[in-house]
Amino acid sequence: MTNPLLEPWTGGFALPPFERIEDADFAPAIETALSEARAEIAAISANPEPATFANTVAALEATGRTLDRVLSVFFVLAGADTNPERQRLQRELSPKLAEFSSDIHADKVLFARIDALWQERENLGAAPRGGAAFDAHPAAVPARRRGADGAGRGANEGNHGAARGTWHRIHPEPAGRRGRLADGAWRGRPRGAARVLVRAAREAGRERGLGGPAITLSRSLIVPFLQFSRRRDLRERAFAAFVGRGAGGGAHDNRAVATEILALRQERAELLGYESFAAYKLEPEMAKTPEAVRDLLMAVWTPAKARAEEDAQVLTRMMQADGVNGPLEPWDWRYYAEKRRQAEFDFDEAALKPYLQLDRMIEAAFDCARRLFGLEFRALDMPLYHPDCRAWEVIREGRHMAVFIGDWFARASKRSGAWCTTLRGQAKAPEAVRPVVVNVCNFNRGDPALLSYDEARTLFHEFGHALHQMLSDVTYESLSGTNVARDFVELPSQLFEHWLEVPEVLERFATHAETGRPMPGAMLQKVLKAANFDAGFETVEYVASALVDLDFHDGPAPADPMARQAEVLAEIGMPHAITMRHATPHFAHVFAGDGYSSGYYSYMWSEVMDADAFAAFGEAGGPFDPGMAQALEAHILSKGGTAEADTLWQAFRGRLPGSGRC
Repeated sequence: MTNPLLEPWTGGFALPPFERIEDADFAPAIETALSEARAEIAAISANPEPATFANTVAALEATGRTLDRVLSVFFVLAGADTNPERQRLQRELSPKLAEFSSDIHADKVLFARIDALWQERENLGAAPRGGAAFDAHPAAVPARRRGADGAGRGANEGNHGAARGTWHRIHPEPAGRRGRLADGAWRGRPRGAARVLVRAAREAGRERGLGGPAITLSRSLIVPFLQFSRRRDLRERAFAAFVGRGAGGGAHDNRAVATEILALRQERAELLGYESFAAYKLEPEMAKTPEAVRDLLMAVWTPAKARAEEDAQVLTRMMQADGVNGPLEPWDWRYYAEKRRQAEFDFDEAALKPYLQLDRMIEAAFDCARRLFGLEFRALDMPLYHPDCRAWEVIREGRHMAVFIGDWFARASKRSGAWCTTLRGQAKAPEAVRPVVVNVCNFNRGDPALLSYDEARTLFHEFGHALHQMLSDVTYESLSGTNVARDFVELPSQLFEHWLEVPEVLERFATHAETGRPMPGAMLQKVLKAANFDAGFETVEYVASALVDLDFHDGPAPADPMARQAEVLAEIGMPHAITMRHATPHFAHVFAGDGYSSGYYSYMWSEVMDADAFAAFGEAGGPFDPGMAQALEAHILSKGGTAEADTLWQAFRGRLPGSGRC
């Protein structure tokens, strides 16, 4: 029987034939593709001709295309629609892929060909850092093998995150009290946002066959529950489960995995001649050094902590007014912060949500892309990897630019968070291809589906990443789209969030789910004024996570990461009522892959640039100024990783970020 993963994909836009792909197809397809890729690389190494760009670098770029194609499908499914078989395959596959990558980087003949070219041609970029030159070290080969074996631990960390979909608490609903949970969990009558949450809890229970509404650890359910549940004991239980992900013992415990990953990273850095993994990892980034990252984070930490402590005093007084004695706890913060937001800003999430319909926010993102970059979106009807998914063809002036797939709803088979990925990246060689881009989120279902303001901002954020992929215009896929420095990759996504705050966008697309009327001007002003509410809390939980990430990698690997995490938090004076946004056992950014290790700071690094970039539009003709949009595409969105991030930024802005006019 033929394997659909290995056949030519001849359907619409050469998308994978999802309706024909079965889990049993992946293992044999990957084995075949790996063998093919190894043979292609061996042929380059064995080439008797002197090394040239064409027969070495360009030839390398053309290898592994079958493998890339198969893996793109597998990893999209592993993240967005997993199951036990896919998790098993991921655990088995990750060490094999790490070994494959390690063998390439350690190929001394291949290294010599590339090194000769690099010595002659500056435009090949930075010196190779894969480690082939270190083979003389007696520990190099076994260490590379340990690194390959340990890569599967990252897959375990990601798979263990599935525990968030297995925890739940059922809330029975007796007849005659529709929409209200029997244990009196909700503050007041369940209207607006609380009513939306009840519907989402029913859907979560129905999906799991639980016979009643359920609160799971999906952020789109747990955070509103912590905001609106008036039962402090239930908030405490839910919060403990939420922050305890990956540390509950048994098959889903990640603590030993994290310890091993950190040790392997430190060993790799030392073999490559670096003092720490952070020094190795940050060298090609904009920040360059751990010291620069720490200076940035601590400069923000001090005022953020002071602000959060002031807010904690206000929330404590509110709690005491409710008759609750003792200190403000982490499971109290969101509840009283929501009450404070309603009181101080006359802002009610319950009244806002009906204006933020998912479909209308998708239209808003598309319309901003049309006005800025001339993109049009035409809905497609084709088989995708899950019934929740929707697809559009992206067109500009009659030219096919991309296929965009949106997968927005939370489900038990999807890992938490939101992300952008691709089934195919843009390239011009060895053949011209346009990208297939996927945005994945975890919003609650509804009829219609309604978003919080933060969720609407998340939609715009991930679509900013998607634009980076759609507008890519480079020769080689390895440099296309978001293949840029980690502390530069968040610039397009965080920048695009600003268009959600443009009044004319909300005036047009924030329409009421029942009446169809636009958001009243007074409410719009409240939304914009409250946009940075509770900034102290949000900054503290984020920066604490970034500082722990940096500490783990800037020095010897800790023997007990949980103990070291506690020490770091004590050293910086972490406020009692706030926890890290991502504690070590579920810190997927850092441990489920290598992308954000030592790099969780990058969101804040990019914040300076995104504010400066949006200000450039204001200095010109406004948020939709065509000249600035053209410059943004020409110098940043289309360039991928073809030049250093600093160079791309200065070509766009004419100066360093935030430095004022030259």
